[in-house]
Amino acid sequence: MNASSKGSEQAKTVETGNPDVIVIGAGVAGLYQLHRLRGLGLRVKVFEAGTDVGGTWYWNRYPGARFDSESWSYGYSFSEELLQEWEWPEHFSAQPDTLRYLNYVADKFDLRRDIRFGCRVVAAHFDDANDRWTITLENGEPASARLLITALGPLSAYTLPNIAGRDSFQGQAFHTARWPREGVSLAGKRVGIIGTGATAIQCIQTIAAEVGHLTVFQRTPNWAAPLHNRRITPEEQKKIKASYVEIFERCRQTSTCFIHQTDPRKALEVSAEEREAFWEKLYGEPGFGIWVGNFADVLTDKKANELASAFMARKIRERVRDPKVADKLIPKDHGFGTRRLPLETRYFEVYNQDNVRLVDINETPIECITPQGIRTSAEDFAFDILIYATGFDGVTGPYDRIDIVGPGGRRLKDDWVGTPRTMFGMMAEGFPNMLMVLGPHTARGNIPRNIEELVDWITDLVKFMRDNGLRRVEPRVEEVAAWVAEVEQAVEGLLFAEVNSWQTGVNRNVEGRQVRRVLGYYGGAVEYRKRTGDVAAGGYREFMFR
Repeated sequence: MNASSKGSEQAKTVETGNPDVIVIGAGVAGLYQLHRLRGLGLRVKVFEAGTDVGGTWYWNRYPGARFDSESWSYGYSFSEELLQEWEWPEHFSAQPDTLRYLNYVADKFDLRRDIRFGCRVVAAHFDDANDRWTITLENGEPASARLLITALGPLSAYTLPNIAGRDSFQGQAFHTARWPREGVSLAGKRVGIIGTGATAIQCIQTIAAEVGHLTVFQRTPNWAAPLHNRRITPEEQKKIKASYVEIFERCRQTSTCFIHQTDPRKALEVSAEEREAFWEKLYGEPGFGIWVGNFADVLTDKKANELASAFMARKIRERVRDPKVADKLIPKDHGFGTRRLPLETRYFEVYNQDNVRLVDINETPIECITPQGIRTSAEDFAFDILIYATGFDGVTGPYDRIDIVGPGGRRLKDDWVGTPRTMFGMMAEGFPNMLMVLGPHTARGNIPRNIEELVDWITDLVKFMRDNGLRRVEPRVEEVAAWVAEVEQAVEGLLFAEVNSWQTGVNRNVEGRQVRRVLGYYGGAVEYRKRTGDVAAGGYREFMFR
């Protein structure tokens, strides 16, 4: 796909009257969806809560925020001109460069004229008689369109910890997803951070050298592997720009849309020497290879996973001088790779610094937050700054924060208390004319690669409706049931399904999020693409139209 195949379709939109389509969100997904719908000549209005484009990369400005997928596999593939113009400075791009890229895209394709910023959508109600959605903004203002497309992002509903006294702290305090735009002066400050997940790891390894003292409050340690990031040389830039066709085709061939492919061998079928050599090789290479390019049985066989976990535990012990601290940093409640793997740069070495202290809150629980800091069962801590790296209510959380009501008063939030009922994660049962980018039960991995395929599929469906004079679409109940059964079957035998994480819908900071649910399609992107492609080629018989 290139600019001539899609960009040439682009038509001027009209500001007068109601739009044909409302899109919620102006991140990676919302920008591309706007671009594609314009190509159909449709009137589109995007509503974005932030003051500019970027989505995830607008909100997450914390120190150390960056890609964990290769930059040159992350950007949009639809425009050859864009691919040749843009240069990623690093193999794994930092947040400021990623935000700069998305602003560049918005400017290049003149996207901002159809986006309303500072507009948080709080409700979306469907008019069954007229087949229209009406959204309500936080200020009470309504807007209406035939079609509603949600580009909310699976990790946009951040969660704060349920700790007594949280609002009493007199210093600066913020969630990593709401890091102040003007920045934070950390030099010489006493800083406490709650959390040791992916976000926390990036933040901790970055600020540890700057702060006066850093106290890390850990409940659940996470496995992490070296990122091995570096600058892209001029020679590499030329090679990358000449290889985009091959790069994106490689992503299409893998089950996660990363450049890494699972090794067909099994850890339990090779010699111990061969196994160790392979793991050493992966540990020394950049990116997710050690996670999604590992032996075929590491994420499905408990014995194989135990061996991989032992290898990673040994690496932690080699890098952390204090054996007691190292032991606290080694996960005991889940095996390697059964949660989304954080990638790090000298994270474990941070705990060798005199100005960094690790507090295991399983041993000494946090009792409350005080005006001066944090009180555990063992002692009081005084801080100038508190950082909440306490994660997100993943996948369904962003939808729960909008009052989405379908025909007959059916509420999406109530429907999704258990496993969501969707068709391909792009339409929810009982909610006509609402299409979702990266909703529950889509294949996920390298997110922009997933997004482009989802947006293209949605755009083709919208074109099919327009060309055939159709005003309403919803999935057939029996087809939803079949897809949900397929989704649940796809996780059978995967070790991650037995672990509490945002990927299985568990969040201790959110009421009702203590039961595991299946929130993604884990049969792989290749199979997902085939299934959705077959439905489109067959004329969307799995859907009802009016």
